[in-house]
Amino acid sequence: MKGQEWYQENDVAKAYDDKRFSGGGRFIDRREKAAVLDALAPVEDKRILEVACGTGRFTVMLADRGANIVGMDISEAMLEQGRRKARAAGVAETLSFMQADAGRLPFPDDHFDTVFAMRFFHLAPDPGGFIEEMCRVSKSQVFFDTFNRYSTRSIYNWALPMGSRLYSGREARELIVGSGLELADLAHDFVLPYGFYRAIPDWIARPFRAADRALGRTPIGDHLASVSYWDTRIRE
Repeated sequence: MKGQEWYQENDVAKAYDDKRFSGGGRFIDRREKAAVLDALAPVEDKRILEVACGTGRFTVMLADRGANIVGMDISEAMLEQGRRKARAAGVAETLSFMQADAGRLPFPDDHFDTVFAMRFFHLAPDPGGFIEEMCRVSKSQVFFDTFNRYSTRSIYNWALPMGSRLYSGREARELIVGSGLELADLAHDFVLPYGFYRAIPDWIARPFRAADRALGRTPIGDHLASVSYWDTRIRE
């Protein structure tokens, strides 16, 4: 099953958070949220679009911190999970969820201060077209992550139930430059791939994560990282 088809399945949406962000997956959730907050802060009153928001992990978090945010996704099943999450967090009235295609964003040019997408580009059949749309509707900032080709991610990539695109650093930089963006900041993390953490309990994952972070701080850490966070700006 191809990535988009797999992603939009109802049973995938219902179990998405539990399968990925429980147990050792909590370390992934914590780090991804920190990466988003580090890049986008301060978020209060900022107009933000999250492309491919899924179940609203980041959308709800940013709404709770005062952002004026829209969460957009192609999967209605994922969006419904996001609406439930927003109601549980008490922010349902302060954000918007909408179903739309990331290749044709239904917003005018320069509509948002920031546009970001997490866990999206590994499923994107046309990454250049998608990032150009993100640039079009952003006044300033575009933030996204990529899974890295020359990393442990490639070892188990063939076993995933969906197609998964991996990027070299050169390919990601070419995507950025070709879309009229300039790199403001870049961070790397997770020498051990996400799938490893999702497969083990929290108490087992904790020492592995400590070792992972220690290795990541060494000179070779960036070269071994399985994920990169790209913080870019619209070129003047």
